[in-house]
Amino acid sequence: MTLPQPLLEVVSVSKSFPGVKALQEVSLSLAQGEVLAVIGENGAGKSTLMKILAGVQQPDSGELRIDGTPVQIPSVRAAADLGIALIHQELNLSDNLTVGANIFLGREPRRFGLIDQAQINRDSQRLLDEVGLDCSPNTIVSSLTIGFQQMVEIAKALSIKARVLIMDEPTSSLSQRETERLFQVVKALRARGVGVVYISHRLGEVKELADRVVVLRDGRNAGELPRLQIDHEHMVRLMVGRDLSQFYPRNTHPPGKVLLEVKNLRTTTYPAQSVTFSVREREIVGIAGLVGAGRTELLQTLFGVDPALDGTVTLDGATLQNHGPIDAINAGLALVPEDRKQQGLILEMSVRENASLASLRRDQTAGFLNVSAESELCSNAITQLRIKTPGPEQIVQFLSGGNQQKIVLGKWLAMNPKLLLLDEPTRGIDVGAKQEIYRLMEDLAGAGMAIVFVSSELEEVMGMSDRVLVMHEGRISGELPRGQLSEESIMRLATGVATA
Repeated sequence: MTLPQPLLEVVSVSKSFPGVKALQEVSLSLAQGEVLAVIGENGAGKSTLMKILAGVQQPDSGELRIDGTPVQIPSVRAAADLGIALIHQELNLSDNLTVGANIFLGREPRRFGLIDQAQINRDSQRLLDEVGLDCSPNTIVSSLTIGFQQMVEIAKALSIKARVLIMDEPTSSLSQRETERLFQVVKALRARGVGVVYISHRLGEVKELADRVVVLRDGRNAGELPRLQIDHEHMVRLMVGRDLSQFYPRNTHPPGKVLLEVKNLRTTTYPAQSVTFSVREREIVGIAGLVGAGRTELLQTLFGVDPALDGTVTLDGATLQNHGPIDAINAGLALVPEDRKQQGLILEMSVRENASLASLRRDQTAGFLNVSAESELCSNAITQLRIKTPGPEQIVQFLSGGNQQKIVLGKWLAMNPKLLLLDEPTRGIDVGAKQEIYRLMEDLAGAGMAIVFVSSELEEVMGMSDRVLVMHEGRISGELPRGQLSEESIMRLATGVATA
């Protein structure tokens, strides 16, 4: 029996950057109407490979083929001409333009030399109907949720008659409902014969969607799984080269004194609701809830990013009132934000410069930068957190997501905080890096630190928390000790069905 010609082939592709071999002899194929998941730890080479396929970067060696014919992809436009579209994790839309204008941006149909707006509206509406997005082509993109913007990106890809659709972490910012809708669209595209390359750290999604899995490790092919062999254990073993039998390294630590006490705190997002809770030394307290429940806003108010409307925050006996981030830092608070690229790092700066950002004021000498202290701090962070970088002068934007997250953590650990606030600490990073962060959280709690963390992954919340506070529409709807944690108990509280 002759197998059908693959739609897309990558043959022995290699790519190097200064000090880094991103890809080494990587090969894969994609069939028409197939969902191919490409997985691997951060730094495995997934993003580099996808950028090569999308014409953003050029390979050093190897060959790309479409329908068996070798092709060159020197630009994004060349990729589009070949029917290849890449949907980035950070969406690439102009949010001040309409949906229709975004779909046909740079490819606007014209009539008598002018942009044919009526044609744009007709064609955009047809594409929006295809992806199941119920909005007008004249809707301004900034008014749409992230999930709806994701659908606009897919409609844009369909407008170039994409035969290969590459999706990079497409659900990282989506709610559960939006994720389910995206899955329906992906399955519909597969049924139409579109080949989908799906990159995700969420292995449950991979198991549900993928027809086949290709695993990369350290820039090389590590293995491949057919549909019937796709399960969590097989994927993890190929990704990290070892079994992760103890994925959540939790030990029970006797709680110390009350370190954080929050009373009747009201945030600007939910001014009618108040929040009261406390956290002790050596505790890891998880905060669960659905998207929009007010979890991130609570952490930002505690840290002083957003002003509190009312209530008191007491840390280690000292009351913080009308405080800002500097007051919070001086009191011993640290916040690792949800969006590390926008709020946690300066991507154009080096590892050394980013690792010392929080401690510049503390370590200055007569008002000048203490270069020696900065270098020592960076070296300690690289060693302690096992940051994979060619050196301290490496520009942060070229590191993997997991290593970027470690730098944000290292920046705050250099301040020796009493309480660490973590907002989605493992968002967008691989299973190996996740376990390293879990181990760090465990070690810090064992050393006496208190940790409060927000996570949308229930498995993570249950695996790492001593107890869990569940939020619903701006209030704490219940508290669950470790022995009572289950997905059902958390979701009942998160949806407001029950209170505890």
